[in-house]
Amino acid sequence: MKTTVEKLSPTRVKLNISVTPDELKPSITHAYEHIAQSVNIPGFRKGKVPPQLIDQRVGREEVLSHAVNDGLDKFYRQAVTDEKIRVLGRPAADIVTLPDVKDFSGDLELTVEVDVRPEFAIPNYDGLKLTVDAVEVSADDVKDELDALRSRFGTLVTVDRPAKTGDFAQLDLIAKIGDDEVDSATSISYEVGSGELIEGIDEALDSLSAGESTTFESTLLGGDHEGEVALITVSLLAVKERELPEADDDFAQIASQFDTIKELKADIKEQVTRSKSFGQGAQARDQIVDELLKSVEIPVPAKLIEDEVHRHLENENRLDDDVHRGEVAISSEKTFRSQILLDTIVEKEEIKVSQTELTNYLVQGAAQYGMEPGEFIEVLDKNGQIPGMIAEVARSKALAVVLGKAKVVDSKGKDVDVSAFTATVNSDDDEEFDVSEMTSALHGANSHDGHAHAQGGAGKDSHGRKPNNEHYGHDHS
Repeated sequence: MKTTVEKLSPTRVKLNISVTPDELKPSITHAYEHIAQSVNIPGFRKGKVPPQLIDQRVGREEVLSHAVNDGLDKFYRQAVTDEKIRVLGRPAADIVTLPDVKDFSGDLELTVEVDVRPEFAIPNYDGLKLTVDAVEVSADDVKDELDALRSRFGTLVTVDRPAKTGDFAQLDLIAKIGDDEVDSATSISYEVGSGELIEGIDEALDSLSAGESTTFESTLLGGDHEGEVALITVSLLAVKERELPEADDDFAQIASQFDTIKELKADIKEQVTRSKSFGQGAQARDQIVDELLKSVEIPVPAKLIEDEVHRHLENENRLDDDVHRGEVAISSEKTFRSQILLDTIVEKEEIKVSQTELTNYLVQGAAQYGMEPGEFIEVLDKNGQIPGMIAEVARSKALAVVLGKAKVVDSKGKDVDVSAFTATVNSDDDEEFDVSEMTSALHGANSHDGHAHAQGGAGKDSHGRKPNNEHYGHDHS
């Protein structure tokens, strides 16, 4: 198979692919076998219809069309691999010349246009200077942590006054749509101001006293009427406040391994210091990509952004929201630029992803979605998302590599230890994935799987399939 690459723009190429009759022959054979399984011809069992009869009853044109469509994606992927093309979007294929239908002689000539990762010079990140906030632990920081600990040992006491933020309200709820009661709950406990029940409940409870009721409109979050607006009646049964224990030596002995409140406060201060020091590393890590992007131009295919924006707004049912459309477009472009940069660093640093690293990442992902790891991995595999997960782990490792080569100081000029963020898992006997190889043809972004397909004969454009995987998946707030 012969392929030539024509660069149409920094982010788009045309592949001119020539497939010889010998290379097309397996697809021709498969076409005959597949058609034989689907046609009903008296005197022949399915799958046993000879090619000559298929030529007579179905036609060689249909056989050739089936063979071309069957082999097109394979030829495209081989071309992408051979030419080391880093695909970013859905390909558009065109059949230029078909083989002779009489004897399938002559080359199959194809052209495929596809968006690709742009070429650019990676900014120098050796010694990249990052400045983070200095660690300062105030008395208020210690007090807040101590109060949080005290609240864990607090008791709820009924009070005779209107409800306010932080109180625990015991209440009944009734939801109606028109004259129909669609849901209800009795004697539930809710922390006022937490926002964890239903939109509008905190405003309704504000200044309400036990024995009083009020109504408000809100959107139902579950049940048969999920998403519908209902009239909610809330009846406040009781107001309770959390009574905290005194912060004294007795409390220190109950709540910790320390004998005095002074020792407990000292330990809390040390914990807050460690937490803020860890936060310095997270802050530095978050700065890396932004700092590198300041010194390099990375063009992103417009179609890539357009498709992602449409997908996002469609999921939110906000296709007519032009203001949000602009916000998502800006966010999408930045995300794509960041991922393209990190993927390029992955290749430069020859970063590999081990089976252990991928497993750990998937287990964490399963926990975030409240799923069993096996079930989570099965869904990802079914939707073709595993390569995307491998790429995400590789990008995380690329961040660690860059951070390990950076110079991180705080706002006072003091060196900051970020070693906790630069460690990576490496095992000589652990299976590793070649990230470049796995993502070269599966580098489509946001509903672009990088498959090429064609329908009909020469001169007719193909359309790409919309898969479930989102190799460059990301959220927008």
